[in-house]
Amino acid sequence: MALRPPGGVALSNTLYCFAILGLIAYFGFSAIQGEYGLTRLIELRAIEADLRTDLERMTSQRLALANKVHRLSDDYLDLELLDQQARYQLGLARADEVIFR
Repeated sequence: MALRPPGGVALSNTLYCFAILGLIAYFGFSAIQGEYGLTRLIELRAIEADLRTDLERMTSQRLALANKVHRLSDDYLDLELLDQQARYQLGLARADEVIFR
């Protein structure tokens, strides 16, 4: 029969409880503040929302530019747009117009 010191069982139970509480505290902290925790998840969702907004803006810009390219193409020529671009890009004007600077 092995001899146990008085209170030895209580001491080992106390150490196990502190070890378990320490592990719970560690994993709880990691779940909230860790690299893959809740705060990082919230940050990533905010970044995702910003990127989706940028994507929508750039998609609308791309569609507008594609429409403009189509209107200036050989297959479909918009004379008003061509006139506007000639004035803006090349500084051209019609003979009957007066230009003020």
